[in-house]
Formats: sequence, structure tokens, C-alpha cells
Amino acid sequence: MAVQSPVQLIQTRFRLDLVDGWGLTPGAQVLEVGCGQGDMTAALADAVGPEGHVLGVDIASPGYGAPVTLGQSAAHLAATPLGERIEFRFECDILDRATSFPAAAFDDVVLSQCSWYFASLGQLRQTLARVRPWARRLRFAEWDLTASSPRQLPHLLAVLIQGQIEASGCHGDGNVRTPFSRQALLDILAETGWQIDGQRMVDTAGLQDADWEIDTCLQLLADDSRLAVLPPALADLIACQGDLLRQTARHFGNLPLPCYSVTAH
Repeated sequence: MAVQSPVQLIQTRFRLDLVDGWGLTPGAQVLEVGCGQGDMTAALADAVGPEGHVLGVDIASPGYGAPVTLGQSAAHLAATPLGERIEFRFECDILDRATSFPAAAFDDVVLSQCSWYFASLGQLRQTLARVRPWARRLRFAEWDLTASSPRQLPHLLAVLIQGQIEASGCHGDGNVRTPFSRQALLDILAETGWQIDGQRMVDTAGLQDADWEIDTCLQLLADDSRLAVLPPALADLIACQGDLLRQTARHFGNLPLPCYSVTAH
């Protein structure tokens, strides 16, 4: 599998910076929830060193993803020098009672920019409670809905539009299902027994995610079959927001939202 240079390099630098801020201990045992194609898994494996281990789990099947599937990406990583430090388990539901680990089996549990994929905040709350006994520390990262620049508003609009369509019960395969604020996350951590150690912002300059989400949203807005099942009032509201998105989004080079990182124990 060929490396998707400069896009992949930018994405990898971002994840390395994120992991560097977490200060993982060499030799650490890490559980990564929502590992996807393994971009963050590789960065975590690099941080824990040859004596460490990263278990990446994802509810999706190995055949999910395009143009590279999760299984293909996992096979590529397995063939690299990091491969011996990494294990993937796909079609693995953390909330399934068949999935279980001993208490404190992991030094760290990581959820990195995967929580908006969850079907609901309730599902995220259950997941954070479920993994609490398994790990000593939590490392969490997600996009921040608080735009710090007008140029980030198209990304914000694209996220909110997708979230509203999903909330209506009209489900798709997009990345955004349940967008939520940083304060909502902090409240959930307190409810599930995690004590926050620190928070920081991570530079997202140069990331292409805003372009990707805007493009996904515009394709969704053009799908009359999806939108036709929405309640009329919601359809009208989304159409208005879609007009604003088209007026404000650039063809290329949209500025992504900020990203925040939270550590807890």
C-alpha cells in the first residue's frame, strides 16, 4: 500500500503532536477505542516503544473504509517495524459483555477523534464507564465546536448539519453522527468516574478534515432521497444552513475547527 504523501504526512504530524502532549510512558500497555485505519495506533505504538503494546479495537468490519479498508491498513502496519507492538480487533463492541479485560489491564485508554462516530451521547457515556476499570489513565481528543475564526464556520456548519440529519433518525455512513461540546464531554467524564488532570488545544493548521467534511455534507444535501424523509420544518432549517454553507465554504483549503485534548485518571 503506497503512502499517501503529503496528506498522510500532515495527518501523521498532527497525531504525533497529540501523542507527544500525552507523555505516554515507554513500555505502556494501551487500549485504543475506535482505532479505524490505525493512523493514531501507529503514533501510539511509536510512543510506547518496543516494550509497549497497543490494542486497537473498532466496531467496524475489516472490509469497511475507502479507498483503503481497515483490514488493508492493519495488514500494512503489521508489516512495518511497529507491527510487533500492535494488535487490531475489528467488529469488536466495547459494550458487548463478551468483550472484557482485567482491572487495570492497561496503563492508558485512548479515544482520539472517534467520539462523534458514536450513535448517541448515551453510548459514549456507557463506553467511558465501561473502560474505567480497565485503565489507569484516559487520553481523549476531539474537534472543538467553538470556532476561533470565521474561516472555521464552514467546517462547523458541515458538522452541525450532519448531526441534525442523524438526530432525526435518518442515518448514513458519515463520520459525524453525534457532535457535542467540550463541556458535554467534561460533564460525562465526571459522571463516569474520571478525574480530569489537564486540557490543552492541539494545532490543526494544515489538516484537510474541514474540506472532507464539507464535501461529505454537500453530497448529503444533494441526496433528495435522504432529505425527503425529514420532518418539513427540519428540512427547511437544514436547507437554510446548506445555503449558508455553500456561500461561505471555499472550494479547497477550508480552515478546520480546533481540536482539544483531555487527560484524566
